[in-house]
Amino acid sequence: MADRKKILKVLAKLATACLVAGTLITALVIMARRDGLSDQLDFGAGAYYYADIPDFQKYVRDDVYSDSFPDILYWIIFLAWGGLMYWLWRWIDRH
Repeated sequence: MADRKKILKVLAKLATACLVAGTLITALVIMARRDGLSDQLDFGAGAYYYADIPDFQKYVRDDVYSDSFPDILYWIIFLAWGGLMYWLWRWIDRH
């Protein structure tokens, strides 16, 4: 039984190493081939930020959502939810 556990442990480590190596190789190949990039949209280093897209505001509608409550209420709800989740986590951790 102990040998079986050792073999499974070695196989799990081997599978993890293969998965990590495969992921890294795949990422490097994608970067080397420049897959997923569009030559028409060359924004340089800021390509990850939507604000760099020309005329971005025409893609965003400000009139879709309007709130009727003051912003402080949303902050209070956010902090209360965080406090509740912290309390719940502590309670679960103790039990």
